[in-house]
Amino acid sequence: MRRLKKFFASCLLFSSFHKGMIYILISGKMLKEAIISASLALTDMKKQVDELNVYPVPDGDTGTNMSLTLTNAMNELKSMDDNAGVGEVAARAASAMLRGARGNSGVITSLLFRGFSKGLKDKEKAGCEDMAAALEIGVEAAYKAVMKPAEGTILTVARLGAEKARQSSFVTNDPVAQWSDVCTAAKAALAKTPEQLPILKKAGVVDAGGKGLVIIFEEMLHAFRGEPRTVPSTPKVISDGAVFTVEDDEDAEITFGYCTEFIVNIPEGVNKGAPEKDPALLRKYLESIGDCVVVVDDEDIIKVHVHTDNPGLAMEKGLTYGALSNMKVDNMRLQREKKAAEAKKLNEKPVPAPPEKRFGFVSVASGSGIEAMFKDLGVDCIVKGGQTMNPSADDILRAAYSVPAEIVFVLPNNKNIIMAAETAMKLSERTICVLRTTSIPQGMSAMLSFDPDSDFDSNRMNMTLAAERVQSGLVTFAARDSSFSGHEIRTGDILALENGRLSFIDRDVTRAAYKLTRKLMKNQKGASSYITVLYGEDISEEKAMELERIMKSKLGGIDVNFINGGQKVYYYIISVEAEG
Repeated sequence: MRRLKKFFASCLLFSSFHKGMIYILISGKMLKEAIISASLALTDMKKQVDELNVYPVPDGDTGTNMSLTLTNAMNELKSMDDNAGVGEVAARAASAMLRGARGNSGVITSLLFRGFSKGLKDKEKAGCEDMAAALEIGVEAAYKAVMKPAEGTILTVARLGAEKARQSSFVTNDPVAQWSDVCTAAKAALAKTPEQLPILKKAGVVDAGGKGLVIIFEEMLHAFRGEPRTVPSTPKVISDGAVFTVEDDEDAEITFGYCTEFIVNIPEGVNKGAPEKDPALLRKYLESIGDCVVVVDDEDIIKVHVHTDNPGLAMEKGLTYGALSNMKVDNMRLQREKKAAEAKKLNEKPVPAPPEKRFGFVSVASGSGIEAMFKDLGVDCIVKGGQTMNPSADDILRAAYSVPAEIVFVLPNNKNIIMAAETAMKLSERTICVLRTTSIPQGMSAMLSFDPDSDFDSNRMNMTLAAERVQSGLVTFAARDSSFSGHEIRTGDILALENGRLSFIDRDVTRAAYKLTRKLMKNQKGASSYITVLYGEDISEEKAMELERIMKSKLGGIDVNFINGGQKVYYYIISVEAEG
């Protein structure tokens, strides 16, 4: 203890020695540029982060969720005055992230930045003590938000970064040097995540959320050092293989109203070298009737893009070169008006619809058949999303507000959406109850058990119990080569997931679905009463009928119901329920 006191005394003495030195504190402009820069970096690297997700199924979305969460803040900050204080910038960013948070990783990221909002409140500039406190507040909030915090995740990376920030504050007054220390500690923590989580070690990867956070921290450091990324003013858009550069300045005047694109298919036998068939002449003509002209001569075709008030004239000229295909005309003025209206709506605070009934329901779902099924079961509002497209907290909040009910039950139907749903619940001025359903089958079972004549507590308990009685199975494919839990997985292998965990690998979709159903029945406590199979957009009706015949002939007369779910990614979603 005496040595420890001596150490802190020396740290304080060293810190006091540095008090007289001048350091650049973190201003609002610096924090604004840092968050925008981090957002751009994460957008560029989101695929790399997504691929770190442990399962090799095509649903890795950690990088995407974190990127979308930060993008919400970037869009909010771009319009802020550079003279705004660091506290004001932190507050605006945190609010935007919280509303736009997607997936568990996005929610945790938003909570970390909420710590900045609280730790930097009312401050014009931030020093080392402020930055350390901000990180500590954020880490504490993130740990509290997770029911069973696990080490070797984004939480660990954030915590060790915060601890280093505190240690660094004892020996320096330079917040840029302090943030460099934070980055070093975060990178070291990330490298150790496979040693803390066996599932990562088996897959040979580091934690995806932790990697995303390291990218954020390092890009913020670049910005603090005066090296921020800049938002591209003329992003490139690929259309039919041609790359077009388009203006994305919402304040720029639109000179020509119609974005016109088409492909000219040059007929065989035409002398392509003839002067009158020179694509340069086509370009010259288009420039006389519009702007943003792109003409790409690609052997047998000419790809055309032009902004003009006369799309018909552009196409008529194109016809003198050959037949047209892939024609597309967009009214850019209407598009801008629509975009502005949508932006205004998103910026407006949502208002709950006046209640007309006691209970209402919001369900997260994707796939026309699945969405229709939930509607038939009594769901008022569907939030489109699922494993590969996690809705934000704001999406869920607005959906709940649209339901004219006193109490709104929310069915996330995915473990990675529960935290966003619970964030929406905390933001809400209306009573929202999140039922922690982790799969579509659980959501279905919960809705089937709802009793309009029962009270809130009874329904919440009965719906939760009904969801817990369901065994859920997923059949999908491997998106990449991987080694996992003793399995050597190759791209294209059929993967069977049993209640969210990899169960086995197969080469045939029908056989895998039948085998998985048998395993789910075996795991079910009590006799299985009925089976529901939702087949996806990649399964033909003939294939589904083949599986249905096999199940009905081999499963001993159990009620089997097949529904065209129309979902992406998953060939089959299988539900096995026990008698209530």
